[in-house]
Amino acid sequence: MATLPAAAQQGSSSSSSSSSDNPATDNTQPPPPRIAQPNPGGSAVTLETSEPLFYIAAGLNACGYDDDLAASAPIRLKIRDEINSELAVSAEARESRDTLCSYIREHALNDRGLNLAQYVSLALYLSPPPELSPTVSELQLPPDSTQVVNVLPLLRKFAEDVHLNALWVNHHADYEALTARIHDPLTHMVLNTNIYLGMPVSSYDGRRFLVLMEPLLAPSTTNARIYGSDYIAVVSPAGEPLGAIHMDEVRHTYLHYEIEPLVYSRAQAMNRLMPLLKTVQDAPIEFNYKSNISALLAECLIKATEAHIMDVGLVKPQRPAGVGSRPAELARYDSEMSAYNRQAEAIRRNTVNLDMRQGWVLTGYFYEKLGAMEKESISLNDDVGEMVYGMDVDREVHSARQISFLPQGSQEIVRRSPAQLTGIRLGEMKMLKGDLDGAETIAKTALADPNGDHAQAHYLMARLDLMQSEPEAAVKDFQATIAASKDPRTLAWSHIYLGRLYDVLPDREKALAEYRAALAVRDSQPDTKAAAEQGLKQPFSPPGMKQNTQSDDDDTPLDPSGKAEKDAYRPPPSK
Repeated sequence: MATLPAAAQQGSSSSSSSSSDNPATDNTQPPPPRIAQPNPGGSAVTLETSEPLFYIAAGLNACGYDDDLAASAPIRLKIRDEINSELAVSAEARESRDTLCSYIREHALNDRGLNLAQYVSLALYLSPPPELSPTVSELQLPPDSTQVVNVLPLLRKFAEDVHLNALWVNHHADYEALTARIHDPLTHMVLNTNIYLGMPVSSYDGRRFLVLMEPLLAPSTTNARIYGSDYIAVVSPAGEPLGAIHMDEVRHTYLHYEIEPLVYSRAQAMNRLMPLLKTVQDAPIEFNYKSNISALLAECLIKATEAHIMDVGLVKPQRPAGVGSRPAELARYDSEMSAYNRQAEAIRRNTVNLDMRQGWVLTGYFYEKLGAMEKESISLNDDVGEMVYGMDVDREVHSARQISFLPQGSQEIVRRSPAQLTGIRLGEMKMLKGDLDGAETIAKTALADPNGDHAQAHYLMARLDLMQSEPEAAVKDFQATIAASKDPRTLAWSHIYLGRLYDVLPDREKALAEYRAALAVRDSQPDTKAAAEQGLKQPFSPPGMKQNTQSDDDDTPLDPSGKAEKDAYRPPPSK
């Protein structure tokens, strides 16, 4: 494990907030689960290895996971060969391997990236071997990992039979050597990013940015995820050049770590930005960004930041050495720098334009604002408020409408394109677009189907009930959702909605019970925790219950799902 230098351990500035910044009024609630990694000294930014992740990766490799094998660091082939040697001399080991592989084949997903991701998610919440058990209940595990949690008894038997613990110990020095190769470039990236953002050094605030290194995985893939206040990037070093990782993808996760709290702390400005969601309904981006203005805004700001600090692939001219450089040399240098800056800006602008065609419609706006921030030498923390609150929303909506989005599944799209919406997800989209009848038809169809997703159908119906001013029906549907759902976010928000409904009645005692129940679910998203905590602090006061229909006027704020209300309960800036 490597703790980055103190100068690189910069969390968000003191005025930002996150899912762990503001303790709940009800202090009896246990803290949300953390991934099973050491965190010595309260370090905010660390580079680590993980023995449970090694066990998971070793099992996958033994069962045909060969992705990017030729490009991997040599240690991957060496460990595979040693596992094969153990298998060659032990029939019991071969039998446990075959049983493990049978399970992995039966639970394989068509998407290879998602197939690997479910095992990585599981590894993050495992205790060290030999126990190798989940550190949280199944309801608290990442949803994708619950599909493969029953692999653990098979993995433990396989690990025992091929002596994985001995392999881990014997190759500890190899892992440390690879970690050392990654350490300096990672530190350089963190420091340069913080310098650009103008983020001051701050103490550990409960949030963590972890880079986990595992050479048995494919070096072409960076597995990044955000669980509550843990921001994780799982990387595998390449063989040539040895130790190289996709630092741009790691930086993307680090930018989420730094920028998201700044965006979420400006929740009061989000209501007026809701019309922007209408402009991206046909964009090739994931559903979350089409329905969550805070997520869309944060991603656009991150994209704009990446455009400013990207490697443009040009050789920068070197200033002539010496104080007494000749005027002709200085003039030539100035000319070369002007040409370099023009070419570099053109490359950055092309990147911004591509980002906007992919659906990140505010990238251009933030790119301009960040350029002005650079010239004024101020920090993002000091400037982000003006960026968000000072936005001319009508102007940005008009600009977004002029964008010709890339088609779904375009090869130019760097990140995964969303699948065609069907079923309840299609009903959600219809609700967002104001087609309440269409959404209700889909929900009722799902409820009538014995194999339908009844939990999500009731959740959709409950919100439609609210929009049509039918609180009694909404209460019944939210209660039905809670009885049927296992999804933490759906459960938590059902309790929050019920708490708000009871506050309106008013029945404060029942409302408080619902807010506490929402916190007990431990959904990892910051808006969930903040909304429940705010409900405990003071009764909910609705801005207005009447939402029978939505105007087709494009200037009408798009808020059929209560997102504006949710955003209003995210944490305010710390004082």
